[in-house]
Amino acid sequence: MTAHFQIDAATVRHMAFLVRVGIRDEEAEAFSPQLSAIIDYFNLLNEVDTSQVPPATQLPGLRNILRPDEVAPSMARADFLANVPCREGKFVRVPAVLSEE
Repeated sequence: MTAHFQIDAATVRHMAFLVRVGIRDEEAEAFSPQLSAIIDYFNLLNEVDTSQVPPATQLPGLRNILRPDEVAPSMARADFLANVPCREGKFVRVPAVLSEE
């Protein structure tokens, strides 16, 4: 069996920073053992011998479950714009995604 993998609260806070999620110190402490247990479980799955299992290229009984692509009425522009936090005229204003550098 593989060694126990420990994620400390500092690592939890760093992961939260990377994904831009606010987290309190007590939450980081609570999530630390939970995330460690998840990583341990994945390590346990890595120990399963799958050398004799052929790769699955298609699942049996798989079918298309998407809805038909049909035109349907949508929300009125005025109703939509009434619900956005920031707008300019008839456009929704959002924070810049790309810089001009």
